Amino acid sequence: MTDLTLDPAKTAVVLIEYQNDFTSQGGVLHDAVSPVMEGTGMLPKTVALVEAARAAGATVMHAPITFAEGYHEISRHPYGILKGVVDGKAFVKGTWGAAIVDDLAPQQGDIVVEGKRGLDTFASTNLDFILRSKGIDTIVLGGFLTNCCVESTMRTGYENGYKVITVTDCVAATSQEEHENAIKFDYPMFSVTATAEEVTAALR
Repeated sequence: MTDLTLDPAKTAVVLIEYQNDFTSQGGVLHDAVSPVMEGTGMLPKTVALVEAARAAGATVMHAPITFAEGYHEISRHPYGILKGVVDGKAFVKGTWGAAIVDDLAPQQGDIVVEGKRGLDTFASTNLDFILRSKGIDTIVLGGFLTNCCVESTMRTGYENGYKVITVTDCVAATSQEEHENAIKFDYPMFSVTATAEEVTAALR
């Protein structure tokens, strides 16, 4: 996407689940996503993009997922991706695994979206309220998983009338095939796809 232009005052970079359980060695789910992360250079590219977004005056938002110990906020019989989270005891509030990775620690002026308990960031949080109250009409998405929480958030953002930009080298999935399929077949239906470099250039 070479002709992308963004108004920083109306743009938010939404960082989905950049938490140690995904991003860091020793995290419950890190081994599953690390091959895709390393293949794209996801973490350093996201850090550079976020620094550029802050410098340009765009809003930076963090959307971690957390659960109380015991996972009482969700179904007693989870299945699919949430079963994997429960079985692995991932993203327990107050633990190192649930903490946002140090490289992307929230800075003054950033917003931490609270209450994410499922896949779609809009579903159980006040994300939509914050975006609308700040006059933001464009969201730039990066994070985990390419074909899960990022895609779920992307679809709802599209439905809610936002311009959605998905950053193709700032997302990762548990396999290269799932990652590539989502970007090739699903993302273009509900978003504008761009690289971190293209988004950075568009914010200048």
